[in-house]
Amino acid sequence: MAELVVGDRVLALDEDGFLEDAAQWDEEVAEALAKTEEVELTPEHWEVINYLRNYYAEFGVAPMVRKMLKDTGKSNAEIYELFPSGPGKGACKIAGLLKPTGCV
Repeated sequence: MAELVVGDRVLALDEDGFLEDAAQWDEEVAEALAKTEEVELTPEHWEVINYLRNYYAEFGVAPMVRKMLKDTGKSNAEIYELFPSGPGKGACKIAGLLKPTGCV
């Protein structure tokens, strides 16, 4: 099992680098996860991250890509510019969500 060191915390990651325990997420963890994706977080990134976290908190799953694009007003190309590994692998990982099981 992989680990992510954030300050004095050691967080367990799954084989794809997602947090094993989503409750351990905070903004410092997001910054550390972003580094693993070679992403420097900007306000635009945080807009998507906060959307994903709020959606997940309300529904218990990550939104479908189409829903995320509609709700955030971003295009698929814009999401890939922000999160080069995509909405599931990149955006959901940095947002601290558990690894999506289907199409995100």
